[in-house]
Amino acid sequence: MTMKNEKKYRRIFTIVIDSWGFGSAPDSDLYGDEGADTVGHIADSVSHLDLPNMQKMGTFNLKHIRHMDPVDHPTGYYLKLREHSNSKDTMTGHWEMMGLYIPEKFVTFTDTGFPDDLIAELEKQTGHKVIGNKAASGTAILDELGERHLETGEMIVYTSADSVLQIAASEETFGLDELLRCCDIAREITMEPKWKVGRVIARPFVGKKKGQFERTPNRHDLALKPTGRTVLNSLKDAGYDVISIGKINDIFVGEGITESHKSNSSVHGMEQTIEAAQKDFHGLCFVNLVDFDAKWGHRRNPKGYGRELERFDVKLGELLPYLRDDDLVMISADHGNDPTWTGSDHTRELVPLILYSPSFKGSGLLREGDTFSDIGATIAENFDVEMPEYGTSVLKYLI
Repeated sequence: MTMKNEKKYRRIFTIVIDSWGFGSAPDSDLYGDEGADTVGHIADSVSHLDLPNMQKMGTFNLKHIRHMDPVDHPTGYYLKLREHSNSKDTMTGHWEMMGLYIPEKFVTFTDTGFPDDLIAELEKQTGHKVIGNKAASGTAILDELGERHLETGEMIVYTSADSVLQIAASEETFGLDELLRCCDIAREITMEPKWKVGRVIARPFVGKKKGQFERTPNRHDLALKPTGRTVLNSLKDAGYDVISIGKINDIFVGEGITESHKSNSSVHGMEQTIEAAQKDFHGLCFVNLVDFDAKWGHRRNPKGYGRELERFDVKLGELLPYLRDDDLVMISADHGNDPTWTGSDHTRELVPLILYSPSFKGSGLLREGDTFSDIGATIAENFDVEMPEYGTSVLKYLI
């Protein structure tokens, strides 16, 4: 396939199925992830998997899995991408998609919890005592410490395998505004290099006792700013629309975003994407669907992950009728999170890039990419904006 596609797309929808890995990356052994396979192990763990819209696009021509056969005449193009940066973090994955290379991993406190002097400073500046201070599942730590928090007003602080400092507090008693104030303070404190985590996350919840606590949709991520200009900056500076759906705005700290919409679930995120497709915009709609990672990957629930994929496929089918001939859909992932793997960390995997437009005359397999930045390079070439330093556009193959 060498014919150049001279026609530019007016709208590009880039949809990130958060953590949808397609098998171990070549360097996965360096991360303890050799043999990880998010989509393959999900398929092996469920009695059925029905993803007809992704199947038609050729997704399972790219990766053969149980339940989903390849198709003879796919409607899309597809390839696998390798992460170039030295991480398997959410922010690193998304930043690399938009043209950055992140050579160093963010600081994590998984094994030890946060240092005493950090916690002491957090308590001093917020006026609240801290409990927890360990790596934990967000739901498990609420069952463990939620009732104590309600009685004492102490903040629940915890981390994970990611570079995050999370603060959980009751919306009803502690208050959302107070939680966000404390998270702002935590973000400032953790700007010191020795404590610099990728994200501070507010984790509000409701409920009165163990077994009844539920996290609310009012999560808020306070991330570090990207390490340089991204394709999003170039698009915005050139006057294009850059619509964020889900946690994209948080990941990029608003850099390069012209319009932002929070989602309360992955299904809601797709409904917002469908709404955007019914409007006339010119530029990029960038979507993150976090439930795959947060609800199912980290909690090691392959059956829940499989059902979430089916819900996504239904919504994808609802999006397709609203696509115009000059629209392009790009479906990918930011890392893996194999729900059958040990621990609760992300997994270092190849990720898919599925491309579809109603105007395609061709389809099929493209070459494997050496960086997630191929996504940003394709977007940049399409809109004739500054090309990122990393990445190679696949636009010329889309005929």
